[in-house]
Amino acid sequence: MTSVASAAAQLPAVSHADEAAAPGFIQIPSHLDGFVQTGTPQESTRTEEFGTSTRRCQRAVQILTVPGRMVAKEAPCCPCCGRAMEGNGQVPIALRHLPLGMERARIEVSRPRWACRECGQASTEEVPFRVPGQRITLPLLTFVYNLLALGQTLKAVSLTAGLNRNVVKKIDKARLSGLYTEEDGDKERKLRKPACYLGIDEFKLHNCRRWATVIIDLKMGHVLWLAYSKKKQVVYDLCDFVGEEWMSKVEAIACDMNADFERAFLERFPHLSVVYDRFHLVKNFNEKVICKVRKDKQARLKDEGDADAARALKHSTYILMSSEDTRERKDQDARAGKVVLRGSALFGKQEATQKGDSHQRYKDLIAQNELLVACDIAGEMLSRAYGYRQQKRMRDAMEQIVEVCRGTKDRHFARVRQARRVAHGRHRGALPAPDEL
Repeated sequence: MTSVASAAAQLPAVSHADEAAAPGFIQIPSHLDGFVQTGTPQESTRTEEFGTSTRRCQRAVQILTVPGRMVAKEAPCCPCCGRAMEGNGQVPIALRHLPLGMERARIEVSRPRWACRECGQASTEEVPFRVPGQRITLPLLTFVYNLLALGQTLKAVSLTAGLNRNVVKKIDKARLSGLYTEEDGDKERKLRKPACYLGIDEFKLHNCRRWATVIIDLKMGHVLWLAYSKKKQVVYDLCDFVGEEWMSKVEAIACDMNADFERAFLERFPHLSVVYDRFHLVKNFNEKVICKVRKDKQARLKDEGDADAARALKHSTYILMSSEDTRERKDQDARAGKVVLRGSALFGKQEATQKGDSHQRYKDLIAQNELLVACDIAGEMLSRAYGYRQQKRMRDAMEQIVEVCRGTKDRHFARVRQARRVAHGRHRGALPAPDEL
């Protein structure tokens, strides 16, 4: 179950050239070794759910049931006494087969049952084209493999193949396990290929108070670990699963400023380099520096009695954090009269269009405060630094940003000291340490 290549060419061809075709039917290879059709396919209808949990959509689908039997074979020998067994009736079994468009196909197979008159041992003949543990055929399993390999979601594959989503999920898990894991000496499954760079981040589930953590291979983009909660135990569980030998080949971990993840990795494997990716670094600069500087400036103006200047800083957080391209795009939308909020006579809401002069207002804001000018310079340098592909140029650019922040002598800019760990730096200590700032 490890290959996602089509097995259609590898399955033996089944010939029905000696049988007459009925009107309205075509004969095609079934790739079901040992299956013989015994009657005309019967059509039935069943209602299936094609919508979501919030938007229901039920449709009637056609089910084509093909009756058949196994190819007649000689009576097997009893595994207990060795005598020839005798026929003891038939046992039917229904298997899902390849769909014909949106029409489901099902194979009903009559399996011979054998019994030993000497010792009473009984057995039922196995179906060679049945997937072990599932009531589906091998061609359908190959079809599901191919759809999953193309990157389709579990729900999309479920609707296309006519299988339950839990069945598709189980098949996908077995497929991924065969591709990326292997058994060790203790018959426990371990990740086959070590990763050089790992990325870890938490996310909220369904807009509730529950959290989950995902760990991926940054180089390949594969999801390696997914677990509930955002505690250190998630990291410990991953390390215990992959083992010390696998983790010894990991060079760096990319994460946000969550101290739990960083501390958990370094407790087990001190050789790891912990880096902060661009998204979290820019997010931290916007929230911990620009927002704090704006609030301090606004409070200072209120204390000095300059109400007009303090009022100008209100609702300016988004403009100060936006990039130059974003401000220019919003000005273009304003000139084009882009609607950002539709009006509603029922709720008494008026139509709102995009406001302009974002670029000019940004210039007016930074002209009023030297610290905001420093924010503009550091933010521009930070965006430019991540455009470099050479490690030395990246490190030099980050050192210049630290020098600019140090020159302001403001307590909020001290947070940029954490920028000493960057996505292009492979070793800690490449930039000044916190006590040097």
